[in-house]
Amino acid sequence: MTPRRTLDRTDHQIIRLLQQKARLPNKRVAAAVGISASTCSDRTRRMERDGVLRGFHADVSPDALGIGVQAIVSVRLRRQNADEVDAFLNHVRPMLEVANVFHVSGANDFLVHVCVRDTHHLRKVVVEAFSAFPEIGHLESSLVFDHLGSGILPDFN
Repeated sequence: MTPRRTLDRTDHQIIRLLQQKARLPNKRVAAAVGISASTCSDRTRRMERDGVLRGFHADVSPDALGIGVQAIVSVRLRRQNADEVDAFLNHVRPMLEVANVFHVSGANDFLVHVCVRDTHHLRKVVVEAFSAFPEIGHLESSLVFDHLGSGILPDFN
């Protein structure tokens, strides 16, 4: 990875547009930002190379994938040490139902976003996959009724 250059206003404008619609053609991004298409392409490639743009993702309907229930599973480990944290991450990382894992501060150690077919599937995941992990001291599941986030990160610059 090359040394990261400071992002300027134009870079931030490109990022904002791509967060809103990742498949926006380069020419349209360039026109919206007020630069040439080749300059826009160069900047986008540089931001990818530098790890600023980490990927382009599709927003997929959960229903189309058979996901009827989403939940946040709050996990508290018995002890918060590097070995147990790593062991837990290695335990949940390969689980098909796990969409996101957040290592957090506060009363819980992890918030795990799970996507399942129905409540019976959720119970099976919580009881068989999570509860079977001996380092877990506490579990709490919260159903997700709606997700209001846009996936767009705020620009503080």
